[in-house]
Amino acid sequence: MRKRLLLAASAVLVSVVFTACGSGSPAPGDAAKPVIGAALLTQTHIFYQDMVAAMQQEAEAQGFQLRLQYAEFDSRRQHDQIETFIAQGVDALIVAPNDSSGMVPVIAEARAAGIPVFTADIAAHDADAVSHIASDNVQGGRILAEYLAKELGGKGKIAIVDHPIVASVQDRTRGFVEVIDQYPDLTIVQRVPSEGQRDKALRVTQDLLQAHPDLDAIFGINDDSALGALAAVEAAGLQDKIIIVGFDGTPEARDAIRQGKALKADTVQFPDKIGATTIQVIAKQLKGEEVPPIVPVEVALITQESLAAEQQ
Repeated sequence: MRKRLLLAASAVLVSVVFTACGSGSPAPGDAAKPVIGAALLTQTHIFYQDMVAAMQQEAEAQGFQLRLQYAEFDSRRQHDQIETFIAQGVDALIVAPNDSSGMVPVIAEARAAGIPVFTADIAAHDADAVSHIASDNVQGGRILAEYLAKELGGKGKIAIVDHPIVASVQDRTRGFVEVIDQYPDLTIVQRVPSEGQRDKALRVTQDLLQAHPDLDAIFGINDDSALGALAAVEAAGLQDKIIIVGFDGTPEARDAIRQGKALKADTVQFPDKIGATTIQVIAKQLKGEEVPPIVPVEVALITQESLAAEQQ
């Protein structure tokens, strides 16, 4: 009897030890690290992959734990992810909202719980964010419009493959429209939504080409939009008639520009700098330092000529 009791006690002890050392337990030393939650738009875009890689590297350097969640263009999913981070009591929260207006209430919840919130790449309208770190999207739109105005000789019909619920895109198109409006013979004939996704951009561009057979140019608000538009234009045999411009500077877009395809220019962003800067701003804030409400990251224009010059 005594032997059976000892064996049972030993089994319980082994079970307790095994549970305490299981994979769900924090690694030694991690408990003291500040935890940063990141609720991001997507992990499918190269832009976000580069941004996250830089975030992870900088978080490690700063001694942070970085927990990542991706909405994949689903506002409800992102809302739930942020709610989970609030329940976990993270030390800071990074949000790249799927809907710049729709995420404002849950960001307010985080702030009410004492969690500082930082937006990266995409702003949340009128949200109580500590700081917004992103490309200068207005300027990026302006330089694309100036490029098109020059290429079209100040005259032509333009369409925008849009994603209007996202603040960064709103800034891009605002800068773009500001410049186009300065040219009386340039007209934006239609803005079609594609949610920033390539397959949707292809489909809406096909409809666009049917509706406007005399179209001269297309502005794709990100590279997936521009590349989707490019596929539609090439399928229609209009690659020598329509100029496409995009936004991001991804490797595939660079290759298309380099090869002289209808995608002629891109505003290039620096997602790695956005990612690293976001973590650096959080580190300063957690130390009690003041941080600016907006941290703009520079953008640049790339064309076939500028890419050729880079290789020399």
